[in-house]
Amino acid sequence: MAERIGTFDGVHRRNLAKVLGLVHLEGPRSRAALTAATGLNRSTIAALAAELAEAGLVEERAPDPTNRVGRPSPVVAAHPGVTAIAVNPEVDAVTISAVGLDGRIPVRERNEVDHLVSPEEVAAIVASTVARWRDGPLRSARIVGVGLAVPGLVRAADGLVRMAPHLEWNDAPLRELVEAATGLPTAVGNDASLGARAEHLFGAGRGIDDLVYLNGGASGIGGGLVVGGVAVVGAGGYAGEFGQNRPGIAADEDRRAEGGVLEDEVARSRLLAVVGLAAADEPTLRAALEASDSPEVAAELARQRRILATALANAVNVLNPSRVILGGFLATIAESDADALTAAVLAQAMPAAAEGVELRAAALGEDRLAIGAAELAFGPLLADPESALDA
Repeated sequence: MAERIGTFDGVHRRNLAKVLGLVHLEGPRSRAALTAATGLNRSTIAALAAELAEAGLVEERAPDPTNRVGRPSPVVAAHPGVTAIAVNPEVDAVTISAVGLDGRIPVRERNEVDHLVSPEEVAAIVASTVARWRDGPLRSARIVGVGLAVPGLVRAADGLVRMAPHLEWNDAPLRELVEAATGLPTAVGNDASLGARAEHLFGAGRGIDDLVYLNGGASGIGGGLVVGGVAVVGAGGYAGEFGQNRPGIAADEDRRAEGGVLEDEVARSRLLAVVGLAAADEPTLRAALEASDSPEVAAELARQRRILATALANAVNVLNPSRVILGGFLATIAESDADALTAAVLAQAMPAAAEGVELRAAALGEDRLAIGAAELAFGPLLADPESALDA
């Protein structure tokens, strides 16, 4: 192992985490760029990079061609073999992805189901998929953990799924089940909160300190919040359940579920029904809606857009974000007539609260939940790369 600088005290650990975090979040960086970004000296950066490379967490590459005078600086990049398994169990499918520390997704599988899967079934599907991938596309990968993005209330303290109503799960020890089945460290989070995290770090919310994220999936609508650059999770980790709010519906003819909540009215199932699909992934549903010239399809999109606009205006009034990001089928609704949605939100929000607010579709598309779940799995390694030095 390369000679380590000093001792592995708190400062050294933080410096290792700083370098690994930068190349993970920002992509490959020259040693010179890391020196400038961290404020550390060149020899310290060289030693830290060497340690991380020997641990298999980064790789050092030949410097990019340059016309600058002097010797060019080697490039440090997150090692593509360091991998997290990201899982999103839903009412119609269990989607499993392999996500590299460098952000690539080399393999993904959508396992469609014709019944509500149990937590035990999810653990078995994950274990069998990982075992198969280890003999195939992940043969040379170093799998560091599993992250699960669950459509329900997940207790932050221990990852217990307190309630996933559409899956009919209550107090499900999903983390323990998956760890036992795979032998891998496992973490569990709410799907929308993880989508918000992914978009904040890598997508449409990158560099934005105040944002609201709403995710639309097969199980309904969830959300995530970033206020002052900090994710807001709530006392128990349950913040952001926008889908359970009572919608303001101005026209009685727009109501479909008497006394229903937002996700009863703005629903993926209603969009599938109007285009005649029993099930579909996000790209397929979006393509079907865009290709249709049916008045019924246009009317349903407009109806859901009107109700969604009221919900977004309420969020703008309460939180005063600079950006609102929509993922999943909500992005499809928004993009069907972005100008109409924006105008409807601004018409219902307080002018001062809405000043400068932008509505954006999630930039990561269908990758957002996988990337968010992977961040959960990568968390311990990114916080303490030293833990891998002697692994």
